[in-house]
Order: sequence, then structure tokens, then C-alpha cells
Amino acid sequence: MEFGIFLNGYTPGPAAHDRASEHLVLMREMELAIKADKHNWKYAWFGEHHGLVEYSHMSAPEVVIGYVAAKTERIHLATGINSLSPRKEHPVRYAERAAMMDHITEGRFEWGTGRGAGSHEMASFNIMDKNSTKTEWDEVVREIPRMWAQTDYTFEGDHFTVPTPHDIHPKPYGESHPPIWVACGNPATFGKAGSMGIGAIAFNFEPVYNLKGRIEAYKEAAENPVEIVGDYQNNNVMMTNAVICLSDRKRAREIALSKGRGYLVTLVNLYHDTMPKSADAITWPSPTFDLSMGGDELLDQLIEGGYMLVGTPDEVCEQVKAYQEVGCDQLVFGINDGMTHEENLEMIELFGNQVIPEFDKDPEHSTTKYRRNAVPKFGRFQGAGPDPDLKVEVLPTSAVLPLPYPTA
Repeated sequence: MEFGIFLNGYTPGPAAHDRASEHLVLMREMELAIKADKHNWKYAWFGEHHGLVEYSHMSAPEVVIGYVAAKTERIHLATGINSLSPRKEHPVRYAERAAMMDHITEGRFEWGTGRGAGSHEMASFNIMDKNSTKTEWDEVVREIPRMWAQTDYTFEGDHFTVPTPHDIHPKPYGESHPPIWVACGNPATFGKAGSMGIGAIAFNFEPVYNLKGRIEAYKEAAENPVEIVGDYQNNNVMMTNAVICLSDRKRAREIALSKGRGYLVTLVNLYHDTMPKSADAITWPSPTFDLSMGGDELLDQLIEGGYMLVGTPDEVCEQVKAYQEVGCDQLVFGINDGMTHEENLEMIELFGNQVIPEFDKDPEHSTTKYRRNAVPKFGRFQGAGPDPDLKVEVLPTSAVLPLPYPTA
């Protein structure tokens, strides 16, 4: 099992309306990703949301990924997620930016996709029917790999067109293309993701063993995918949760029981109306349930149920096993709900050094292996563009490669 962190520009309370505080939050989150690179974490996911006040102030993950890429060496950097409605932005731009991030990271970019968080976010782009984005995603996600591969790309679809042949640049870094993922807000999406050969991004607001059926549905579909959207299958289920892993056990449990814990989930319930609410259904601005009223007994029940991981590295190691048992491939933790920045830094180092090596003994990313075994799905030319044999006879001396041109 592999591990990652999820960064979203989470800025609760008055800080969301103070520019200096907003800046501090964003810079701190980038610092966490850079720290994770040095302590065995394999993935850092960066949200993309629009107009979701307090919940997420990260609207341009590609900018953050560029910054973090320059300061890291090993960690893979992923969008979590790019919403793909052509009414939000033309799909050519998604292909261009993803390929550019693939170059900037030198193959460490992972392309997480989805429909968008819900109606409030989509309304930012004059999209008033949240259900309409489902068929748009279906069309766009299949076309991006063609844009990455073909030099005379053209398309006439239901939701967007590229009416004349275009060679869309840059092409992705090295061979093939970035791993493709989709956010699975509803149970049915797991099987769909598996059948399409793409990774599943899942969000956990219920007992961990409730997820077993969904993961099994994904894995069953992944055994015999109906179609593989890109050049290779990304057979992966990523699950999010919360972790408080500190050397001081008492302090870790104190944070877990502190007032305001769960504030982030009330914002998820407010904004994410394309997925079921959490079991308690508490929605912002209603106050969160005061866990301290239940004390240690309630906390132990929540830990046993897999709602959160809390304690010392040794304790958290035992708690992680539940995710391994249900078949999770990648466990990713949201950051900042109740912990100070210094405690988050400590957690990343402790968990990275003492927990991750117990479960992830392979230095290579699973997605790197999948990509290495890619088989090109699309030909370089589809026959829609100019004669590929047309060539110039003289190039400037500064050209990186001399004539003749490579063959198709």
C-alpha cells in the first residue's frame, strides 16, 4: 500500500476573508508537500475548487504543482481533481496543461479528473444543472489521450469540437502519458472506473469496512475492463481519511477530541451535492458534534471503525492494517483539521519514517510501473491533417535535432 497527502487550501473561519492569512495557508500547504518528499510519501494531491469559501481556496493546482515540483525530487504530484466540463474550459486546455505539468515534474504528474464538487462550484461558470457534467466528463476524458497522441487531432462531439486538424502541444513527457484517475463520489462510479482502466479517487466518511464492497466492485471490473481509456491500465483505488500521528499520544488524542474537529466535513456536506453526505449530515454553519462529550470511549470506537487514525506511530501502524485488509491501494490524508502547522510537519516526518516503511517497501511508484508498460492506443496520424510527408529542407543551426524528420 502506498501513501499520500491531500492539500486543498483549507482556510476555516475569519482567515478565509483575510488575504494575509489566505497566503499563509497556501504557502504552508506547499511546505508540507515539500517535506513529504523527504520522508517516504509517494503522492501529494492538490485540489481544484472554485468559490468554495473556507473549504478550499486552491483554484489553480497546476501553479502549485509547478512550484512544488521545483523543490522536490521523488514525490508524484496530482490534481485532485480537474473538473472537465467544456463549458468551464475547452478540453484542449486540459490536455495542454496536463502535458506541461508532466514535463515540469519529469513524469511525476498524475491527472485526477471528475465532474466537479457540486452545483455551487459549477455555477461559477454558468453551469446551472450539476447532472449535465456527467456526460461531459464521459466525452472529454476519452478525448484527452487522443490529443496527447495524435498530430492531426480533430473531433466533432456532443459537447465540444476541434473542427480542423491540430497538433496539440506539448506532448506528454517521455513515453505515453500521465496516469488517469477519476473521483468516485457515488458507489456506482467505482465499477465504472475499473471498467475504464483508470484509478479511483474515493472519499471516506463512513466505517472503513463499508468500503470493501466498493473496492471489490472496482477490482472485479478492473480484471476485465470494457475499455482502457489511455495507453495503459491504472489499477488503483486511492482512499482519503484523517490522521493524527504524533510522538505524544496524549496530545494526539486531545486533538482528536478537540472542539471544532469535523468542521471540514460540515463544509463538504454544504458544497458537495454530487455525493452522499456524511453519516451525521451536519452541514455548515451548524456546529460540529462535540466529541469530547463521548471521551476516550467514543474516540476508541471511531478509531476502530476507521473514521480516523490517531496515536503514536506504533498505534497508527495497527490502524492502517484495516485499509490494507479492505484492499485499498493508496491511503491519502487530508491535512490541517485541528493540528497546528508544526504538528502537521511532525506528523509527516513521523508517519513517513516509522509507518510508511511497514507497508510500502517498494521504492518505485505503482503508477510508474503501469506507465512503463504502456502500449500506444492511438496512431500518430489519423489521416485528417496535411500530408505528413511535407517537410522543410533547411533548419536553423540551433535546432535541437537535425534533419531528417522522424518517421511515424
